[in-house]
Amino acid sequence: MAMKIRLARGGSKKRPFYRIVAADSRMPRDGRFIEKLGTYNPLLPKDSEERVKMDVERIQYWLGQGAKPTDRVSRFLEAAGIVEKKERKNLKKGEPGEKAKQRAEEKAAKAEAPAEEATAE
Repeated sequence: MAMKIRLARGGSKKRPFYRIVAADSRMPRDGRFIEKLGTYNPLLPKDSEERVKMDVERIQYWLGQGAKPTDRVSRFLEAAGIVEKKERKNLKKGEPGEKAKQRAEEKAAKAEAPAEEATAE
């Protein structure tokens, strides 16, 4: 059975609240889970201790059993020092699109043109 440590959404509309759960990867996001491992409340400030609560012992147990954390949960675990920080590459998202590159080139060319005229006089 492929295990995941992931978030299960609760809360009402526009008021999210998540449980950190150990679940079979074939189950739906808010469906059946094996064990509740903690909570995450994104509405609280980032420096609040109540924002992310985890049962560290049980999480380490499930990681030892071969459960794979999702990306968001792995970030929580990295912040808590449970797992080592892994390098993430976001090569395409940080790069501007073709039109933005063209606009930047045109803007640079326009900026150079008045500067050249001022030095020529």
